[in-house]
Amino acid sequence: MSLEAAIRATEILLALAFLQSSAEHLRIPADRRLFLVRFLLSALLLCGGVTAWVLLALTGHALAVLIRFGGPYNGGSDRMGMLILAMLTLSHHLPDDLAEMPIVYLAAQTLLSYFMAGWVKVINPDWRRGQALADVFRFSAYPVSEATRRWAERRRLLFLVSWLVMGLELLLPLTLLSPGLLVGALLLAAGFHLSNAIFLGLNRFVWVWIATYPSLFWVQAQILAG
Repeated sequence: MSLEAAIRATEILLALAFLQSSAEHLRIPADRRLFLVRFLLSALLLCGGVTAWVLLALTGHALAVLIRFGGPYNGGSDRMGMLILAMLTLSHHLPDDLAEMPIVYLAAQTLLSYFMAGWVKVINPDWRRGQALADVFRFSAYPVSEATRRWAERRRLLFLVSWLVMGLELLLPLTLLSPGLLVGALLLAAGFHLSNAIFLGLNRFVWVWIATYPSLFWVQAQILAG
């Protein structure tokens, strides 16, 4: 994957993430005007053309959203979205010989985010026993169905899933050494985010984290080529 292809793929996936989150706000009268602007800018980013200026406009809009909500109100997905947006904007406005650096930084932060998530889990005895995941289903603050909450009773399955998630997050950096392993690991990671959206309603994490994957493929290509 070339640098240009990685940047363009990231732009498309980020645009989809922003379109989704903006559409949710269009139903709220107080937020409609603010997020209609981001919806339209994201549509322009998806289509391509004058991309450098669209990214600058989206960056300005992101600052307005931070002021409106007093910070990244939706936690990790908002912070990752702003990181991707900042790195894409820099890649378009830095000199050509430095344009790759934001993509390298994005890939590094993506790997670190997965690794640290795995590390926090693996040092927690409840995660190692599968209890933490059972508690997620049993006590979720999100409006999930009773059928979903009954997953908390499947202790053996949740024990295996807990270790699968922890292993995936901790070992993901090593998959850069093998194209096949990276593809497999990212498919599992995307499936993890999708399952969180289905079972727990964490839908904003799906597109925004997948938007970081082209940077990983590009960095892997540079490692293997060198």
